[in-house]
Amino acid sequence: METKSVMIVGVGGQGSLLASRLLGNVILAGGYDVKVSEVHGMSQRGGSVVTYVKYGESVNSPVIEKGEADVIISFEQLEAARWLPYLKKGGKIITSVQKLDPMPVITGAAKYPENLIEKMQEKGIDVTAVDALSLAEEAGNSKASNVVLMGVVSQRTDFPEELWQNALEQCVPPKFLELNKKAFELGKKAAN
Repeated sequence: METKSVMIVGVGGQGSLLASRLLGNVILAGGYDVKVSEVHGMSQRGGSVVTYVKYGESVNSPVIEKGEADVIISFEQLEAARWLPYLKKGGKIITSVQKLDPMPVITGAAKYPENLIEKMQEKGIDVTAVDALSLAEEAGNSKASNVVLMGVVSQRTDFPEELWQNALEQCVPPKFLELNKKAFELGKKAAN
């Protein structure tokens, strides 16, 4: 099997760590060698964050170079656009439609770019965009938007449902499990 590369991008505080743990758990249980990088970037709330996940028969390094990512999973529109140079030709973007103003926008030095998802689609990029924040709120907690997106991802990969459910049970604290399972299901429905 050819090595696959996935980037999980977002803003500090959005749950990149749990998302990468879930994905890594599923891939490992699926019988592949997997390497997950640490979260890189400003992990404090508000800073840009990226995690690399690579898997295949044998993986030496989790690092993903420009033009190598098969999939970019983004918790926020501008982050999807920012990491676009890393997407390979024919790659996919799975993103939340959420917009979080970066510091230059907050201070008035810049404006949040308009129509980012449409602009990516106009370039011929396969973009799945969902309102993960609203779905997370529907599940019971806005912080579950990361798990909503993983529900979407589950519908765009070949890993069995059982592996995803096991990963949720292993990675999510028991008191938040039902809420996260509901968020995951809402993400799955939104993907179809």
